[in-house]
Parts: sequence; structure tokens; C-alpha cells
Amino acid sequence: MPDRPTPAPGPALCREEDVVRLVHAFYARARADALLGPVFEAHVADWPAHLALLVDFWSAMLRGTRRFRGAPVQRHLALPALDEAMFARWLALFRQTTAELDNAPMQQLADEMAERVAATLLARYRAAGG
Repeated sequence: MPDRPTPAPGPALCREEDVVRLVHAFYARARADALLGPVFEAHVADWPAHLALLVDFWSAMLRGTRRFRGAPVQRHLALPALDEAMFARWLALFRQTTAELDNAPMQQLADEMAERVAATLLARYRAAGG
């Protein structure tokens, strides 16, 4: 079976409400996770602000909006003791959440973007000596 072409980000892919639902559902799941939850709880002081930033990030990735302002690589490089298992768990929980979206093109693009984000962060984290 050939791979499907990657959907293009844009307003036709999903609504802003879909992005909000994805981000909030995923991070609720991640915060409750035995492996990831303690990391998030130790490093995120203001969850409403963090979720708003993450909605902006995923809105940029999925809808092509341009309001995201942040430095995710640098922020993650500053975290201690991240490992490949954490990134794998993050991806597994993300895929579990996107599978519940009822929007196959959004799911496909979000999953592909999440894989790129995780791979980039892990590679940069390793290169920085993490």
C-alpha cells in the first residue's frame, strides 16, 4: 500500500477548536502519565499559559497560523534527564490522542509533525550532551 501524500497545513485541514481539543486532550493525558507527568509538573509552572503556547504551536503546524512565538528546542535542551523512552512515550500518547480526532488528514499531518518534532528535539538534546 503506497503512503498517502502528506496533507497541507491550512484552515481547510481543521478548525482552531480542533487544535485546542487536540492540545488539551493530549496534555491532560501526558500530565497523568507515570513517566511524563512528573517531568511536566516539575517544569511547567503556569499550565494555562503553557497550553495557550502549545495551541499556538500546533495551530502553526496544522493550520499555518503565524502567532507562535517560542523557542522549543532551547527550552527542552535545558531540561535534565530526558531520554529516548520519554520521547517514545510522548509520541505514543500523541498518536493515541490524534486517533480520537475523527479527522484522518489532521491526524496524519499531526502525527508526522510530532515525529519530526520528537526526532529533532531528541537529536539536539543528545548533541548538547543531554
